[in-house]
Amino acid sequence: MSTVTLVEVAGRELGSTFEGELIWPADASYDEARALFNAMIDKRPALIARCANRDDVARVIGLARAHDVPVAIRGGGHNGGGLGSVDDGVVVDLSLLKSVSVDPAAQTVRVGGGCTWGEVDAATHEHGLAVPCGVISTTGVGGLTLGGGIGHLTRGYGLTIDNLLAAEAVLPDGRQVTASADENPDLFWALRGGGGNFGVVTEFTFRAHPVSDVVGGPTFWPIEQTAELLAAYREYLPTMPRNASGFFCFHTVPPGPPFPEEIHLRKVCGIVWCIVGSDEEAEQVMAPMLAVAPPLMHGVQRMPLPALNSAFDGLYGPGDQWYWRADFVDEIPDAASALNEEWNEKMPTWKSGSHIYPIDGAAHDVGADETPWAYRDTRWAQVIIGVGPEPATAPELRDWTVGYWEALHPYSAGGAYVNFMMDEGQDRVKATYGDNYDRLARAKATFDPENVLHVNQHIQPAA
Repeated sequence: MSTVTLVEVAGRELGSTFEGELIWPADASYDEARALFNAMIDKRPALIARCANRDDVARVIGLARAHDVPVAIRGGGHNGGGLGSVDDGVVVDLSLLKSVSVDPAAQTVRVGGGCTWGEVDAATHEHGLAVPCGVISTTGVGGLTLGGGIGHLTRGYGLTIDNLLAAEAVLPDGRQVTASADENPDLFWALRGGGGNFGVVTEFTFRAHPVSDVVGGPTFWPIEQTAELLAAYREYLPTMPRNASGFFCFHTVPPGPPFPEEIHLRKVCGIVWCIVGSDEEAEQVMAPMLAVAPPLMHGVQRMPLPALNSAFDGLYGPGDQWYWRADFVDEIPDAASALNEEWNEKMPTWKSGSHIYPIDGAAHDVGADETPWAYRDTRWAQVIIGVGPEPATAPELRDWTVGYWEALHPYSAGGAYVNFMMDEGQDRVKATYGDNYDRLARAKATFDPENVLHVNQHIQPAA
């Protein structure tokens, strides 16, 4: 169906029954509405439907099914591979679904499918609570949750999916259902890590935890000390108490405040800390790593958790060119440390780098088959990011990221955190879900047998 025909059909079929906003290619707001977080990807959907409620979602999916056009689901828009949009198809945009309702007594929070984590952080923080999420507050709740959810609080409170209590979803056939441990449990299992393959989640209910202020921030060392720092980190991290975490990172120091001018644009390795406890406890936790070598910068202080979760927002906003690669990692041998140093010495831009996120502690308390997240016994998730503002640098960013990943991949555990993946094909998706892929394929055949929701890290319906 041509774009023009789809516009005519949609205008007639949705028309006055649609309570949200329909945006067409001819509209003045179209280019802004279709823009993705990753500016390396440019897609032109035939229709962007900003849905106001679950009925709107059902109507739009029904339109796409009836006319056999592809449909993509967009929450916060951060998807690395641009899978929140689709050329010549329909985008179900959830950005109007912004409700956040906290129940302090029950320590739960209900969150609309279009919210970002910054909005959730702000609401829960008022009550001294937090939901485990990621490390950039502009990330969408839906995408991060459905892919698993690793971040500052993973060691203490598990993945985001481990704190999901229920989900309100619109299935591809238009049914509106609740998924929880007691209601539609097979769907609930699939949603906790299986991505957007099974339905459109319009509301999440999470368990929250008593977290308010934390001791957090970065410690940076010269990148030339990677070998000794990463060797110490890989041994020390598993011994840290669960209320403490710190992901290892490689960066170029940004050329501006709050970073000291004398280290601007210097390549560094480091740890970004998050410690839920007293200042004294935090000092004790960080002391062994600070004793390894004198840091260039120790930018750690007590702060509200939302401040830590938003610390990267200004650095990594929308509109840059991005290329991702990722792997799960069981061990970091000396040879892998040397490769990390080598490749980060030649970062193509000052925004590029790599993070190694711990996924031990409470994340290990859940069995490998209890959710689709198959790598419960691994220790880290590494992501490599080639990032820069100029479109002309896109090939260089891609080549550096892929070359770095290919050099390290022999030391990986096999799969990758699905939220760090580009559009990398079925083999990578299957490797990510491991032994859980077959159950996901059966769930896909149950809840989306026509494969309507295939613009994602795709699970093929079982035959």
